[in-house]
Amino acid sequence: MSSISRTLRNLRKVGIKDAWHQMNYIGDTKAGTLIGTDKFGNKFFEDKDDLPLRTRWVDFAKHDYDSGHIEPLWHAWIAYAVDTPPSQDPLMELGKRAWAPKEHVPNRTATLGAYKTYSTTRPKISAWEPYAAPR
Repeated sequence: MSSISRTLRNLRKVGIKDAWHQMNYIGDTKAGTLIGTDKFGNKFFEDKDDLPLRTRWVDFAKHDYDSGHIEPLWHAWIAYAVDTPPSQDPLMELGKRAWAPKEHVPNRTATLGAYKTYSTTRPKISAWEPYAAPR
């Protein structure tokens, strides 16, 4: 949470509507420059005057936001793995990178499509099965 003076300063910069949206979704008011958008409609911002490692943020297009809703190239930029965003990357002008996935794959944890391990070894301990004698 920021100080009251910083919140009021950012409120003047972004406006009441955007400040209300930011307070509901990220819990803070931030003002920065729009760096780019991805194909899912997520907006990426940067503010060089903010605290270190808090200078980049994303405004998700969907309300059920998850880090899996960010494209891999934008995720590398927002996680400070690369310095140039994909919108300014000279390699992206040539096309997609070889390691980038062709389509977005959502996170399937806790769903029926989640990865399940398979073991070919026999268990060392057998489970106890209760036996009730007929009366």
